[in-house]
Amino acid sequence: MANGFIWYELMTADKASAEAFYAAVVGWSAADAGAPNAGYTLFSAADRPAAGALTLPADACLSGAAPCWIGYVMVPDVDAAAAGIAQSGGTVHKQPADIEGVGRFAVVADPGGAVFGLLAPGPMGSPPPPLPRMAPGHCGWHELHAGDGDAAFDFYADGFGWSESATMDMGPMGTYRLWSPEPGGEAVGGMMTRHARMPKPAWLFYFVVDSVDAAADRICAAGGQVTNGPMDVPDGSCIVQGIDPQGATFALVSANR
Repeated sequence: MANGFIWYELMTADKASAEAFYAAVVGWSAADAGAPNAGYTLFSAADRPAAGALTLPADACLSGAAPCWIGYVMVPDVDAAAAGIAQSGGTVHKQPADIEGVGRFAVVADPGGAVFGLLAPGPMGSPPPPLPRMAPGHCGWHELHAGDGDAAFDFYADGFGWSESATMDMGPMGTYRLWSPEPGGEAVGGMMTRHARMPKPAWLFYFVVDSVDAAADRICAAGGQVTNGPMDVPDGSCIVQGIDPQGATFALVSANR
């Protein structure tokens, strides 16, 4: 998906524990990526990689980094995209670098502080054909809890060409903007000004499960916390938001309860 999210990565304090948690909650299988990227875990759904995980580096912990999920936006030129983000008021946290056999990446933040990644896949790391949005075990929704929802939308629209699909008036919570990575395309996420449950601007990724009611029980049984839901949402699907045992925020979505 050009200029859309193509990869999701968990930065965690305890990778073995995280592997067990997400296997129980989402149903992922976990395997080491192997050389040349040994130590990197691949989470798979139906034998297709869905996300990755790695242990937070010591220097990142010293800088105050905490366990979190990061989504990577596919771009043709990571260096140019990172430079453009810096010029637009964003921050480059990790300068562009190569990952052998995968491609080139950087870790950045929008002007409001929400962190995300940039990825330009190399020949060996080219993404497979896209799956339907609600493919089980894969990310089905991308939600930005922004410092300023209107300003954030302009930033991503200008930087990546994303377009507004629709808006919803959420009363005291403000406007919820549905967005697509291409004009006229299917909405794959939403943006809103963050509310009190989100302590800082952040992207929240919703992974698809068969039932959020059952998944909510699994979250608690595996040592995580449910922070919101389960609840129905306007498109007819159901969601639940939670925190894993290491403190990373995540969410789940299903077509029905």
